[in-house]
Order: sequence, then structure tokens, then C-alpha cells
Amino acid sequence: MVLAGIGVAGLAACGQRADSGAGAHNSVGAVQGRATTTVPTTSDAGGSSVGGSSVGGPRGTFPHLLPDGNGRAPVFSHGRRDEPLVALTFDSNLTDYMIRELDRGTVRSFANTTVIDVLDRYQVPATMFLSGKWVERYPQVTMRLATDPLFELGSHSYAHVGFAPRCYGLGLLPPSEMAPDVLASFQVLARFTAHPTPYFRFPGGCYTNQALAAVEPTGVTVIEYDLPSGDAFSHSVPAIVQTTLSHVQDGSVVVLHLTGGNTAPLTADALPAIVTGLRARGFELVRVSELIARSQRVPPGGSRAVSQAPQPAVTDHPAAG
Repeated sequence: MVLAGIGVAGLAACGQRADSGAGAHNSVGAVQGRATTTVPTTSDAGGSSVGGSSVGGPRGTFPHLLPDGNGRAPVFSHGRRDEPLVALTFDSNLTDYMIRELDRGTVRSFANTTVIDVLDRYQVPATMFLSGKWVERYPQVTMRLATDPLFELGSHSYAHVGFAPRCYGLGLLPPSEMAPDVLASFQVLARFTAHPTPYFRFPGGCYTNQALAAVEPTGVTVIEYDLPSGDAFSHSVPAIVQTTLSHVQDGSVVVLHLTGGNTAPLTADALPAIVTGLRARGFELVRVSELIARSQRVPPGGSRAVSQAPQPAVTDHPAAG
């Protein structure tokens, strides 16, 4: 079975740390070019392979559309522009470079549980995109997220290696390894929840037509965004809040981060003002699944056409997060 999604391309989320090689989400610390990673095999994780069952829950559990007809996974980056809904999304990453920082004691943790505390305190529904290596490093935090009814979980790849060239120093995963990486991340998630979403966000938000074609057999819905909060590597809470509140629109998908540490240290501090500011402006905060479902809803007295995202050139990456 294939679960898919809808939408349009996203925007750049954040920059690159020149001192460490860490990208917008974080980096493998390698020079740009071919990068490889070892991912759990199907027999290791007990999951399905490409060509078998797809990722995510049963068909109908989460809103979806079929692929674009050209053999590419569809992309969703914002909802309807005539309904005051906003989806807050949070990415976690853990690359080999970051693991070395943890092992050296340079960084205490890349799991910002205070973000979760704030979301619970303000009762904010949210969608979490978790990388497989992060899930393996932080199983207790993952279980907390999986059992919290406010949240839904999606994939942010297994190893957070780039799926497109020139993506914030993340390296480049060969196309033949893209689908196995995606499936590995969902196999890891399946240890914590029987109903992960079929939603996937590319590392760095970067993708190409080739990458969309490579992951299409897995059945994922690619989730991008139209509003980068700027929390990655930010040193200013007011700047994060201002960026978010001044650029939000009906249907926006906002990207923030769960990693904390030296990659997004101020996200939890900015969240209360973001949440109260959005609600004061009349926005309803929803999960991505609800945003997609309500984007597909047919308005009274007419039909609604749901457009696919414009597809990038193979050598370009129009979205980065």
C-alpha cells in the first residue's frame, strides 16, 4: 500500500556553522560529496523492504494523496491560505559528527526535553520528525513523545546525510541508499509506536527530482515547510519569535528543532511567545495530519483542486531546514 501527501515546495530554514561543519539541522562533519552510512537491515529491524508494505500506519489512518504520476513522492509544505491553521513541526538530528561531540563531552545532550515540557504546558499539538540515530540515542525521550497524545511522529531520515548536493555540508547519500535509509528510520520508530505517520522530511530540507523518485517506493509523504523559524544556531529569542510571528500565514508549516545543545539552544525559550502570539492572532495550532486533511476538504458549493509541489531541478535543492 502507498500513503502519500500533497503540497508545494518549502523555503530555506537556517544556515551553516563554519566552525564545526554542522549544517542547518546538523552535519556529518564531512566535506561535500559522497557520504555513506550503515543502516539497520530489514532483518535487523523487522520492517518491510522497498516493494513490500510501505511505511506508516494502515491506509486511511493518515490523510494522503497518491504520488504525482511521474514516479515521484508528493510534497506538502503548507495548507490552505483561507483558513487560520498553523502546524508547528520539530526536527531532531543526530549525525556521526554530533555523536562524537557527545562522546567527547563537548555537548551534554542533543535532546531538548524542555521543548516538550513547554508544548505540554501550553497543550500544543505538534508533529515531530525524528532521525533514526537520534531515536536510538534517546529511547526514553522518544517513548515520551510516542505516548503523548499531543504529538505525532514522522521520519527525518536515519543518519541525516544529505539527499541532495550542496546541502549545508551534509554530504550526499547515493540514490540507491535513499529508500533503505528512509525505511530504516521507520523501522526504528516502529519500536516505539505501532502507528507512526507516513511523513518524511529530508535532511536539511534539501531534495531533488532524483531524491523524490528514489523515496517514492517507500510510500512516504514528503513534508516541507513555508516558515523557517530561524531557531537553528540562533543567539536571540526575540529574533526567533519575530521571524515566526511576522511571516506566518494561514496554513503555514513552521519548522523548529528538538536538538538543543549547540545547534538550537533557544527553541524552548522562544516557544511560549510564539505559541501565545499565534493564538492571539487567531491561529489554531494543529498537527500536520490535520492540516493536510483540512487542506483536502472541499469547500461548500464547489470543488477543490489540490496541487502538487513544483518539482526541483535535479541539481537544485529549493528547500533547506
